[in-house]
Order: sequence, then structure tokens, then C-alpha cells
Amino acid sequence: MTAIEIANQLVALCRQGKNAEAKAMYAEDAVSVEAMALPGAPAETRGLAGIRAKGEWWSANHAIHSAVVAGPWPLGDRFIIGFKFDVTVKASGHRMTMEEMGLYTVAGGKIVREEYFYSGGG
Repeated sequence: MTAIEIANQLVALCRQGKNAEAKAMYAEDAVSVEAMALPGAPAETRGLAGIRAKGEWWSANHAIHSAVVAGPWPLGDRFIIGFKFDVTVKASGHRMTMEEMGLYTVAGGKIVREEYFYSGGG
């Protein structure tokens, strides 16, 4: 698959709330980079198993009320997707709106790197 085909498929899956299914488009040695470290985890996660675990942690710790997915915006072997979430942190009950941009890099027909940009202000 080309980068734009992967981008369009990723956007479609995310709009359907099928983020876990989207991991099939990732390389086994993919890298995920957050703008900051998450509780109990470093900012950078290496390997598909770790990326899946990070997604499972997110789902287990946040109630997602709504999600808006924008894009993709392609450039060669990379593309950006915008996300806006209305979530509640389950442990504290704090409800917030988060916005982030994901920059994805494709090689060999798979996503090999994802980088997330957000303010962290919550």
C-alpha cells in the first residue's frame, strides 16, 4: 500500500473507533513518540507490541465521549492526521477536550513511525 492509501484507511478506521484494528498497518518494529512521557511509560515506545499495550492503557484509563478525526494531509512517505477527543480520565473523573496531531511515516507498505504533537495543557 502507498502512504496515501494507508492514510485514508487509517482515517476511516479511526473515524469508526477501530483504532486497535488499525495496528495491522504497522510494522513490527514501528516506533511511537509522544510529546511527553505518559504515566509509567517513556515518551518513546518501540515495537508493535508496545504500541498496542500503550493503546490498551489509554482505553482502560479514559472514557471517550466523542472523537473527531481530520485529514489526512499527505507529503511523500508521510502524512498528518488531526484528532480531537472529549474524554474523562477514569481515575479522577476529570473531563477534558484534547487535540493532537499525528505525523506518520510509511516504509515498505507499513507505518514505521508515529509522532504525536499536543500542548499537554489538558
